[in-house]
Amino acid sequence: MKVTIYSKNNCMQCKMTKRFLSEHNVEFEERNINQNPEYVTYLKEKGFQAVPVIEAPGHPAFYGFRPDQLTQIAG
Repeated sequence: MKVTIYSKNNCMQCKMTKRFLSEHNVEFEERNINQNPEYVTYLKEKGFQAVPVIEAPGHPAFYGFRPDQLTQIAG
């Protein structure tokens, strides 16, 4: 399963989310909105206004550092 995390520079919740996924051996692809502003449009179209946004197959997308949701993904 490949997880996608949308992040931005100097985002503490983004760092905490990436650390959680790494510690639980969950492979993820990071998409930084500072480096790739086109992701901002994508996230707004999905209804998100804050990062991190986490997308994982079989799970609803969510934002923020959510250990409860991340634990389900790490399964």
